[in-house]
Amino acid sequence: GFSFRFDGPLDMRMGNSGPTAGDVVNAMEPRDLARVIAVLGEERKARAVASAIARARSERPITTTAELAEIVTRAVGQRKFGEIHPATRTFQALRIFVNRELDELADALAASERVLAEGGRLVVVAFHSLEDRIVKRFLADRSAERAGGSRHMPEAEVAPPTFALLTRSAVGPGAAETEANPRARSARLRAGRRTAAPARPLDKAAIGVPALPPFQTGRAS
Repeated sequence: GFSFRFDGPLDMRMGNSGPTAGDVVNAMEPRDLARVIAVLGEERKARAVASAIARARSERPITTTAELAEIVTRAVGQRKFGEIHPATRTFQALRIFVNRELDELADALAASERVLAEGGRLVVVAFHSLEDRIVKRFLADRSAERAGGSRHMPEAEVAPPTFALLTRSAVGPGAAETEANPRARSARLRAGRRTAAPARPLDKAAIGVPALPPFQTGRAS
């Protein structure tokens, strides 16, 4: 139930707990659903997609990936040659949302800071821009000493860096790797080496984890 290429139950969970994608599309308020699709799927027509989903579910529940893909395609429009499938961004958004993928990534980054010994290396490969942005901001925040505030105010205490950058920018796949594995073309690798400085609390919003509407199962209009 992850892909629109093969029809199946509208699930998308990586485990057995929590709401399914079907729960979300059939019960989330249209305004909140549009935000999820816009933020996590980077879909420009998110409002149109959410409205189309709301109209369809008012007639009967949306239960399969093929049903949802058809609804989204009608709202977004047929793709032109060489473009991704019209439902790709919506499906991405729902998968990320139900699995809390960006929160899980942030939690993993914070855990790495706590458990890595001095000299230990953190290497992260991200496959889309939302993930890569979070990794980039985390390493940027943790590798640079925090500057003080205004020169007219007392100097703020500076937290020492907990990581030293091993990659100044994201490293992408080479031509040979992309040819052998086309799916690798979107991969971006970033790395850092742990210093002796103590771990510090993580502000998820500061590293780009978006604030999204809460979801409770229940029928919406």
